[in-house]
Parts: sequence; C-alpha cells; structure tokens
Amino acid sequence: MDPLTLPSTTKINRLLPYWAVLQTDFRQTLRSWVYRLWVLLMVVAAGGYLLYEFGARNESGIFRNGSVQLKDVFRSVALGSLALVAVLAVGSISSERTTVADAVLSRGISRYQYFLAKWHSRTTSIVCTFCLFAGIVVTVQMLLFGRTHDESDVTVRGAVIATLAIGAGLAVLVSLGVSLGALTNGTVMGITAFWLLLYGGMLVLSLLPEPYPSPGRVLERLQIILRDRYDDGLVWRYLAGAAGLSFAAATVGAVGFNRKDV
Repeated sequence: MDPLTLPSTTKINRLLPYWAVLQTDFRQTLRSWVYRLWVLLMVVAAGGYLLYEFGARNESGIFRNGSVQLKDVFRSVALGSLALVAVLAVGSISSERTTVADAVLSRGISRYQYFLAKWHSRTTSIVCTFCLFAGIVVTVQMLLFGRTHDESDVTVRGAVIATLAIGAGLAVLVSLGVSLGALTNGTVMGITAFWLLLYGGMLVLSLLPEPYPSPGRVLERLQIILRDRYDDGLVWRYLAGAAGLSFAAATVGAVGFNRKDV
C-alpha cells in the first residue's frame, strides 16, 4: 500500500487552543502593571495597618482584638480593589479586539473557548492571589499579636470562611467584568457599564430582607465570621448566590460574545 494513502493516527486535541490562551493570559495577567499595582497596594495597606496596631500596643498598651483588625484589613482591601479588578477583568477581551478577530476568523479558536480561557484565567489569578494574601495576613497577625488579652480571637475556620466569602465576591466581579468586556466595543465603555451594574446591583441587594444574603451584610459581619460565630445559613446562601451570579454572568457573556461581530 502506498504510504501516502495510509490513514492518519494523529489525535487532535480540541482543547489545545483553550489551554494556549489560558496559559498565555495567565502569564500576561501576572506581568501586568495593573495586577502588580493591585498586589502592591494590598501589601502596603495591610502591612502598614498591622505595623501601626503593633506599635500602638507596645507604646501605649492600646490593643484591639484580632477579629477587629482583620475585619478592617479585609474590608478596606475588598473595597479598594474594585477599580483595579474592574480594569483587569474588563480589559481581558476588550483590549484584544484585533487579536481575537484574527484568531476567530482564521478558525484557530472558537469564541466559546476564547471566552472561557479568559474568564478562567482572570478569575483564577485574582481569586487565588487574594486567598494567598489573606492567608499571609492572618498568619502575620497571629505571629505579631499572639493570644494575649484575647487579641487573636480569630479561628482558622473563621479565617477560611471569611477569605472564601470575599473571594466569591471577587469572582462575581471578574465574571461580570469579563462578560462586559466581551459584549462592549471598548474598555472605557465596559468599565462604565461595570460601575453602573455594580452600584445598581448593590442597591438592589441592600433592599432585600434579612434572610437574603448581600455583600454589604457579609462585610459588616466579617468580625463575627472571623470568630467562627456566624450564621451558617447566611454565609452558605451567600456563597451559593455568588456562584450562581458568576455562572449567570459568564453564560450571558459567552453567548453574547459568540453572536457578536469581532
């Protein structure tokens, strides 16, 4: 038999374009000046706050419980991260219009694969970075203040749940940002839509009755969560709601991006 007519046994990996975009975007995110600025601001804010509390305790004997300290750090970091996370999420697709157009039109990658790779990359990098940061902050706080005067009333389980709660909120923001970046025609337009939807959604959630979870209620109760004295139902409903919102936003973004001209 002619060797040229032999059937090919080469297997085509259909996920190869997805993995290529995922790895490339993950490296780009870690090298981005926006990402590095975000990490720097978190480290400076948390380090400065803990050093101030440590100095105040040693100089004047004034101290506050660890749950109060970590609540202030986590709350400030979460609220201060909104702007930079918005830029990282929205710009993931909107800033690469020319690249994605060439890749899609040449059939190098499907639109769904491209969107999913960007969404998974940005969500993983941002959420994992915050979780690593939170673990370091909790460890440093416990090493600096120990357990004297009930200063370190934070439990490991409470710290993990608090970290997951804030990480879930960041995942929702990233999903919303990536979807808006895929649906809008520019980064500025996407960021504008992001802030409008964010404030509108926060307002609606704040008007819901007590049994319904909201980011505002979770941030207000971080001190209780860090002490591991929280309402299990409220926290788990919040985590489930955050997961649902993330998938809903990503679904809308993926479907819209698949039908949108690039």
